[in-house]
Amino acid sequence: MQEARHVHHRLGRRTRTAFAAGASAAVTAVVLTISAVANAATLFSDDFNDGNASGWSTSGGSWSVSSGAYSQSGSSASAKALAGATSWSTATVQARVTAGAFGGATSRGIGIAARVQSTSNFYALVLTPNAVQIRKGATTTLASASFSTVTGTAYTLRLSATGGSLVGSVNGTQVVSTSDSSYATGRAGLIANYAAGSFDDVLVTDAAGPSPTTPAPTSPSTSPSSSPSASPTTSPTAGPTTSPQPPGGIIGWATQAGGTTGGSGGATVTVSNWNDFRTQAQASGTRTILVNGMLAGSGTVEVTANKTIRGVGANSGVSGTTLNIEDMSPANVIIQNMNIRGVPGTDAIQIENASHIWIDHNTMQSTIESDVDFYDGMIDITHAGDYITISWNIVRDHWKTSLVGHSDGNAGEDVGHLRITYHHNWFDRTFERSPRVRFGETVHVMNNYYTNVNNNTSSYAIASTMNAGVLVEGNVFENVQQACWSASGYADSDPGRLVARNNSLTNSGPCEVNGSVAALPYAYTAESVGTVKASVTAGAGAGKI
Repeated sequence: MQEARHVHHRLGRRTRTAFAAGASAAVTAVVLTISAVANAATLFSDDFNDGNASGWSTSGGSWSVSSGAYSQSGSSASAKALAGATSWSTATVQARVTAGAFGGATSRGIGIAARVQSTSNFYALVLTPNAVQIRKGATTTLASASFSTVTGTAYTLRLSATGGSLVGSVNGTQVVSTSDSSYATGRAGLIANYAAGSFDDVLVTDAAGPSPTTPAPTSPSTSPSSSPSASPTTSPTAGPTTSPQPPGGIIGWATQAGGTTGGSGGATVTVSNWNDFRTQAQASGTRTILVNGMLAGSGTVEVTANKTIRGVGANSGVSGTTLNIEDMSPANVIIQNMNIRGVPGTDAIQIENASHIWIDHNTMQSTIESDVDFYDGMIDITHAGDYITISWNIVRDHWKTSLVGHSDGNAGEDVGHLRITYHHNWFDRTFERSPRVRFGETVHVMNNYYTNVNNNTSSYAIASTMNAGVLVEGNVFENVQQACWSASGYADSDPGRLVARNNSLTNSGPCEVNGSVAALPYAYTAESVGTVKASVTAGAGAGKI
């Protein structure tokens, strides 16, 4: 989206494209056609909406299907429900789990299981009243993290078994991990060990989970830890931890207020032409859309709620197309593993008045033109967009990268929103707005790698304006004209607030700090700045997950 200082700026929202009256029938026909292209990664799914539990076998407890969920009503026994094939090896088991009541046994817990070989031999991810645990069998705890389980609340649990690696997530956030090689294959299961509760939206895939690194919480400082340096090079200081977040795990603002799960639990379809892609992205309902090949089109694709859009392999994606996520709270959208090429005159990814979005492991590129208005934003977030994580992307050869807050006069809508995390992205020859922030707080810019942001004297990486609060932590700047603006404002905007911590600057202008920022509510592990360059260059972009 153009900023107010440009000639062709926009102050209102873009008008949504109208749909023809017969669109729903066309969508149904295309869904039926494309669904026939089965996704081999999906091993099993059950939402129990058919009113039965066909395919499941049970041991102990009292199991029944009611109101579209599979329930186990007693809390005085060890109860299990199993499904699938004994030959499954690499598997990720996911389900929505609601604890109804916990019994008095010390081994009580409710959750999901992978590699189930018998009713006593399996791996499980379970909720207890005060913890999340990975267990071997019903009673042996392999890993544990503090967690206050609220009965009657649904949690999305995910257990990935990859080789000897076991990784457990709750509501899209990795919380526990460990290694064990006792069980190599087995079925999927639902576990209610001396606990009552219900299960829904079960999904089993053969996708690998992230590597077993458990994030540890850190608490960001609420005041600047250093002054801007006049030297072109500063030496990094030790970060709060030395362990990077694993590629593939969602952290940051997109995990908050219910989390971001995208199309998880819905149908999976594969598309190989642009018209089918647009149809699927604009259709209602929860689904994962696998994009096979580079799909060229023009105009806007209106991405509807509860979608995952994921490229197949390293060379799939879209070009010439705006992906618009607008007027949905939550939107619950994931865009991942895509090659995205700039769209002349408008944004590539446009987020307006929408929340809960994860933009991850994409390669985004344009051809820099002498006219800076030839391309608009690559990822622009405006009109109170909220709870967004932008991670492990490569953005290259683009001028106006990521605008947060479209104009200086929009405080009434934006203040209290625009909460965004940028981490482990590689910004190469992106000459401004990586990001440029108005009003948002706290925008967390962590462990990114900036290179060759030096087209002219006005080039910069990060700007905090209009009283925005930005935490710039553990980033690497190489050949950057100006790392950060804040105290002096930017263009015609008023100053913002910016805290800089543990950044490395080589042949780069300073990171200007100003004021303090609010503490972050989520747990995270900041990677030591000394390893950021290697991590980002090895792990960012399409084809790396």
